[in-house]
Amino acid sequence: MTATATATATATPAPAATTADVLAAVRAGRTARLPALLQPLQPAERRVLLTELKELRRELRASRWERWRERDLMSPALAVAGAACTTGAAAAAAWIGAADLRRWRPQPPTAALLDVLSGRDPQWLGKLAHRLADRPTTAEQDYPLISALVRLAGCETPTTDGCVEGWAAAVAATGSPLVDALRRDPHVTAFAPRLFETAEPVRALERRWETADHNQWPGALAVLADEGCLDRAALLDGCTARLLRGGKPAHLKPYQAILEALRPTAEEERERAADWIAMAADAPSAVAGTAQQTLARVAAAGHLTPRMLAEMSGAVLFRTEKKLVRAQLVLIGKELTRDPSAAPELLPELGEAFGHSDTDIQERALKLAAAHLTDDPVLRDELADRAQLLSPLHRARAVELLGAAAAPAAATAPYEEILPPVPVPAPLAPSPRTVAETVELLAAVVNSRTAGVEEFERALDALVRHSHRDRAALAQALRPALAGRWWLDPEQSRYYTQELPGLEHVAAAIMDMPPTAEAQPALASWRADCHHTGLHSALHARVSEAAHRIMTRPLPFLLATPTVETGTLDARVLVARLAEYGRLGEDPAPADFAQALLRVRRDPAVAPQAAALGTPEGDRLAAWLGAAGQPVPVTRRTAPTVQYRWGGRTPARLVMDTAQRTTVLREFPPPFHELARARTADDRCWDGGGDTALLLSVLPEDRETLAAWGLPAVIADAVHEGRAGSAQLPLLAAAGGPAGPALHLAVATALGARHPEDRLRAVDTLLTLAARGDLDAVRLGGDLADLIGLGTVKPNRLADSLRTAAATGAYATTWAVLSAALPALLTGTADPRGAGDLLATAAECAEQCAATSPQPAGLADTAARGGRSRLVTQAARLRDALHRNAQTPAAH
Repeated sequence: MTATATATATATPAPAATTADVLAAVRAGRTARLPALLQPLQPAERRVLLTELKELRRELRASRWERWRERDLMSPALAVAGAACTTGAAAAAAWIGAADLRRWRPQPPTAALLDVLSGRDPQWLGKLAHRLADRPTTAEQDYPLISALVRLAGCETPTTDGCVEGWAAAVAATGSPLVDALRRDPHVTAFAPRLFETAEPVRALERRWETADHNQWPGALAVLADEGCLDRAALLDGCTARLLRGGKPAHLKPYQAILEALRPTAEEERERAADWIAMAADAPSAVAGTAQQTLARVAAAGHLTPRMLAEMSGAVLFRTEKKLVRAQLVLIGKELTRDPSAAPELLPELGEAFGHSDTDIQERALKLAAAHLTDDPVLRDELADRAQLLSPLHRARAVELLGAAAAPAAATAPYEEILPPVPVPAPLAPSPRTVAETVELLAAVVNSRTAGVEEFERALDALVRHSHRDRAALAQALRPALAGRWWLDPEQSRYYTQELPGLEHVAAAIMDMPPTAEAQPALASWRADCHHTGLHSALHARVSEAAHRIMTRPLPFLLATPTVETGTLDARVLVARLAEYGRLGEDPAPADFAQALLRVRRDPAVAPQAAALGTPEGDRLAAWLGAAGQPVPVTRRTAPTVQYRWGGRTPARLVMDTAQRTTVLREFPPPFHELARARTADDRCWDGGGDTALLLSVLPEDRETLAAWGLPAVIADAVHEGRAGSAQLPLLAAAGGPAGPALHLAVATALGARHPEDRLRAVDTLLTLAARGDLDAVRLGGDLADLIGLGTVKPNRLADSLRTAAATGAYATTWAVLSAALPALLTGTADPRGAGDLLATAAECAEQCAATSPQPAGLADTAARGGRSRLVTQAARLRDALHRNAQTPAAH
């Protein structure tokens, strides 16, 4: 070849890229190559390419999880290619922000997108930026792209909530000191005021709140405000507006820190007095305290009018936080000292403090009224009317100060305890009568995570009944209703190597979809030390048995379907079902009959009817309704402190052990044997338990055993960071069987749980047991004393729980429990810290229910100690209340 030919060959241009090249690059995930491949394509070619890209996207969306690597590889390239081929800004934004293209990589390929979009019209780019900003799910991740598009378009910066999050994160990630990064940022004046306006707190603000550190948001914003880069008034207004909106205390801390860093002047504080008053009234304690201190400074400067202080006081004195109420009383006292003429406006607000639950606050308010009271009869009458809210401890002083009008009206009716209605378990509705109703119920249960005992049991019984009548018709109706279940997909059926959970296993049997491999044992042996294992095993055995019988010899109906929603089965109903089985010539399925025995309500009067059936199952039922079915007793002991290798520890605690249940081991199928073995507190729980109500319905007439098994989880709520260990207690309160030492100990422990929602469940259980007549108050009080002595229950948490119980109107019940618990606290056998709060609750209960029981041991000695500690003052209050009640019982 000649030199000329060689030069010509060398200069020959490479062939232009085609849509096939672009698709190949997308499939290979070569995102960086796409701008060069897309640039020469004409509009018509791009329209064709977009159609092919949409098809590829549909293919990826329809793919199963095993192609996740392929989707991860292609998604960024697909986003770039699709954005380059769309013509409308809205369509481009929808493509870029599509959830299926961001599933694995939330951050868009910003550089490649800018390469393929930068040649568009600036107005189009601006529209795209605003469209992306308006997408709440992706705007934060897209902020770098949005910012670059705004720069190219020269348009106004969008400041949606997502953009604010993205901007704050981008500024904080520059690597420079935050104050310097904010000074350089061209959008700081647009975004800084929006920091206070987002629906949720900006996450970048929640990390740290050091007010003097210029590398953190509070200090940096304050510096920029001092330099004039940001509008100081706008920042102050933003802070106060955001604090007025309220929210969780943790969410408000950064805004408090910004406000502190700004150091408002006296004039700025005075201008916003109305905002501080609103915060003091309704904001969380920390914010209200800051507002209260600010208003105290405004008042000291003489800029808070008596009317404004009265408005503030009426709201603050109504709050329950004792620290805020005390501080407000001090503020009122200072203002009255400075300006006695304000008494007519300020003193009536003290009536709110007269009704406070803390008698020390009542006493402070009464003393303040006495110090500044005038001869105004209207004022005296108003205070006398509110003085009837005072505790009996202070009523004599109120009458002396305000006259006879302050004395409460004599009681005309005896005290009446208010307890919740006795829970009556609702009867289980009949099983669906038609195939269509059965399919509808099954679909609802399978697709719901909250299906209860009733839905599960009715659906299971209906599947069995209709399989017995016409299995083919039921299978035909089930297929479209369960079409989305993975085990019906031929490509996925190879993963179906074990028995399916719950009702799906029965449905699979109806539709001839048995597992493709031998089913594993119901539960692995490594979980045998968890009591949920036995409950799951029994539940699973019955479902598995029903599925097997559907494929071999369908049952006409199930024996163990409960008669009420708790899972309990009426003994007479079970006898009738066994009689019907005998008439049909059917033999009961072992697991189903075993579950029926565990659920049956123990009614010895039905035993002769069961024996009269003349069948082995009738004889077993008759024996079970007698001694054979009685729960085994539980044994209480003190477990020693456990020190863990990693440094944690579980303190000494009261626990319950259950003995072996020989009848179940001897006569029940193997899957039920886990329910019969002896268990101790050393057994660990490896399972959250799934649906608590459904699992408890396995033993609905044996709540003592269930309470003993669940006690370790309740203890974890009290001594560790556990949650929801007490979730089963309200269910056990409504269940059957004796309410003995295990259930009482579980309730006592839960009353001292760390988290309020768990303590509230314990209170509900306590009141339900009292309403049913199942509560042994002396036993519960003794358990509380023992738990306080061991440190399992903290007195302040217990006081909160019992105060809540009393506030419902159950003063006599709460007093009965406390009167049994107090001696250990007052005689030195338990830790007395926090006993003052318990004594305050006890005194309130004794006053309200006119208790005339003897004084608890140690009360008189504690009250006689002298001093003004809460323990001593509340002991004296309780002593006096019991003495008054004993002297004037007829008044109550």
